[in-house]
Amino acid sequence: MRIALGSVAALASGLLISAPAGAQVGENLGLLNPNLASEGELAAVPGLSAAAVDAIVEDRPFLRMSALHGALSPHMSDDAFDGLYRALWVPIDLNDVSDEEVILIPGVGERMLHEFDEYRPYAAMAQFRREMGKYVDEDEVRRLERYVEIR
Repeated sequence: MRIALGSVAALASGLLISAPAGAQVGENLGLLNPNLASEGELAAVPGLSAAAVDAIVEDRPFLRMSALHGALSPHMSDDAFDGLYRALWVPIDLNDVSDEEVILIPGVGERMLHEFDEYRPYAAMAQFRREMGKYVDEDEVRRLERYVEIR
């Protein structure tokens, strides 16, 4: 089947136009990436004060989750981060991540940190899914997967 190049361009253009402004795609679907979010999107995140939003906008881009955490720490209490990081996150590279960054993932404690570390380096997300699936159910693996990537 032959498709004219103009038809492909029109289709691609239509897909771009139909995508919502500011929409984020990728493996961390459902988590707002502070590097890509507008000020309005950031301001709508529960728990983010105007000062925290300003800090994000001024300090981005964040190459590591630890940098975002450092920028937000003066503006938030320690107990507020778990809830915030269920909505806002900089994807972490499984093969180049500190233990401190892994622990920032909501619901990850020392036991799961050990499991993250045990299987490094990860060759593919399929390996991450398989290894984490030994310790948590499929829904939890999918939830954890939103926070990580392999570069």
